[in-house]
Amino acid sequence: DSAEASPSVVFENIERCSPNCLKMLLENISGLTVDADFTVELIPEINVAVATFIKNIDTKEFVEKCSQHKRIREFNMTAWLLESTQSIKAENLPESISTDYLTVYFESVRNGGGPVSDVQLFPEENSAIITFCDHTGNS
Repeated sequence: DSAEASPSVVFENIERCSPNCLKMLLENISGLTVDADFTVELIPEINVAVATFIKNIDTKEFVEKCSQHKRIREFNMTAWLLESTQSIKAENLPESISTDYLTVYFESVRNGGGPVSDVQLFPEENSAIITFCDHTGNS
């Protein structure tokens, strides 16, 4: 039980629920307050929203509550824990961006980052793959 559950929950099929409605719905289910206790990021291109909990809650239990909630079912939404990953892709980067800048940016705790092990720049796509250190192996 050493693996912690992700603080982020993905909601799929959000098109029938407005952003404000979704935030209120998540407040009702969690008993928490949007912005103070959790954030909601909408990704309309793929019909998804991601709720990230700032306050420490049992996200597995929250997902279970969501799957049984009447309104979530009426909207045909599904919820699941966002898997943790060691790599992310950053897109739409300025042409002049450097690997050093990206490393420092993504290591910033204020930006939600952590120790970076590698940055691969793809200038032709204005993107980069940032790989973080594996915290479980470090002491």
